[in-house]
Amino acid sequence: MPLVNFSNLDFVGIKESIKDYLRANSNFTDYDFEGSNLSTIVDALAYNTYITSYNANMVANEVFIDSATLRENVVSLARNIGYVPRSRKAACANVTFSVNVSNTTAVTVTLKAGAVLTSRSTGVTKTQNFIFSIPNDISVPVDTNGRATFRNIKVYEGTYITQTFTVDTANANQKFILPNSGIDTDLLTVNVKDTKESSVSRNFELYKSLFDVTASTRSFFIQEIGQEDTNFCLEMAFLA
Repeated sequence: MPLVNFSNLDFVGIKESIKDYLRANSNFTDYDFEGSNLSTIVDALAYNTYITSYNANMVANEVFIDSATLRENVVSLARNIGYVPRSRKAACANVTFSVNVSNTTAVTVTLKAGAVLTSRSTGVTKTQNFIFSIPNDISVPVDTNGRATFRNIKVYEGTYITQTFTVDTANANQKFILPNSGIDTDLLTVNVKDTKESSVSRNFELYKSLFDVTASTRSFFIQEIGQEDTNFCLEMAFLA
């Protein structure tokens, strides 16, 4: 039985190809495929072939960055060339304000990391409240008038979040997942303690390449990973 040239990917074309293949067999030369039980079998074979062809085509598309449609596959392929997708960027504002501490003996005033102010936007349909935070503590001296003035400090729209991870010394390649779809990676601050009880921490910096990393570099790397419950997660790995 000779093989029929198979070049159709639609259901009708596949079905006709199967019929042509069977007609090439001398046992089915004059067989009526339209009015027989064999037509049901041909339909089942054509349907199975169509689904298999579709799945194979979709899988092949996801292997190449030009034709991939799923975000997790695009991110995985882009990772091979060293590209990390950009995260969301928090709105930023410069604010100046003063604090009256004349009734105290304070020499400096420290604005702790976290929420520092709220704002309200009144629109046509609804009113929205926004929280602005700072990622690090800010200290300013108290002047002779008993006022501490914070000038042009940058505040970022969003909530300040602190997460703590415990290192597993048995796992040399441990990674830490930050399950926050709205994170701004430019504002990440990473501090590492030698022990859980230690009060001294070391600051690690975000690196995007291994070329500038040395044996004494305190660095961490991030990459996007796919999660079912969020649009954007971070996977962090440390080098020290």
